Amino acid sequence: MIAEQIHITPATNWSQKLKDYSELVKMRLNLLVVFSSAISYAMAAAGNINWLQLGMLSLGGFLVVGASNGINQIIEKDFDKLMIRTANRPIATQRMSVTEASIASALMGIAGVLILGLFLNQMSAILAFAALLSYAFLYTPLKRISPISVFVGAFPGAIPPMLGWVAATGTIGVEALILFLIQFFWQFPHFWSIAWVLDDDYKRAGFKMLPSKEGRDKKSALQNLSFTLVLIPLSFSPLMYNMTGSISAYILLASGLVLLYQSYRLFKTCSIHDAKKLMFASFLYLPVVQLSLFFDKI
Repeated sequence: MIAEQIHITPATNWSQKLKDYSELVKMRLNLLVVFSSAISYAMAAAGNINWLQLGMLSLGGFLVVGASNGINQIIEKDFDKLMIRTANRPIATQRMSVTEASIASALMGIAGVLILGLFLNQMSAILAFAALLSYAFLYTPLKRISPISVFVGAFPGAIPPMLGWVAATGTIGVEALILFLIQFFWQFPHFWSIAWVLDDDYKRAGFKMLPSKEGRDKKSALQNLSFTLVLIPLSFSPLMYNMTGSISAYILLASGLVLLYQSYRLFKTCSIHDAKKLMFASFLYLPVVQLSLFFDKI
């Protein structure tokens, strides 16, 4: 008996390959990071946008973030297999080899840093390279060692808006630092709420993401509440340094109070339900804040 052969069309192969690369670079997350840099660039340019520079910032940033995510998945390939939300990633399922992912990530990282350095300025390239190294080689391995990984990962995670400002101005001024600090402290309620919801999944891979050893407890919720509280005084920092006007300050304050309230609810109940509410609120916080700063600036 002749065995039945299954033919896969080239179109199917290319379609799957595109999906795999989209997962490798974490497309949706990547685009949000690029938006964070682009809106900060536009804010710094104050209506005098160099569209070539903005395009190169977006392309270079996309490639660097893609490289960071690729290296992250290479390092965590064996652990991704253990978690429900990551088990179908291309390297974990061996749809993509480690060699292919390594070459792609290296090319993206080198190209991204070069684009930023050649079309924008040296400081932009340095910031992007520092973010890549610290995310891939500090934050990623620390996730299985200590909850401090979230604190360490918040540094590269807060670089994109700073990068956008530096791309437009060439210097790290107080405005760039303000954008950095807002995104830095926002990450704690954002990532800890996600970690709260996905704690069981993270434990399967040995990831220690919540700040307390016990995981979903009052200690974790209190630390989350404490970091969220910092966003309240930060709401007025753009106004204090004449970066934007009073309208955005009130929007930032209102957005911060929403996060603070949801963080307080999580502290009171320690429930997954309230963690989800905080998570969704954190998803809205950053684009609302960045857009309000941009429109108040122009």
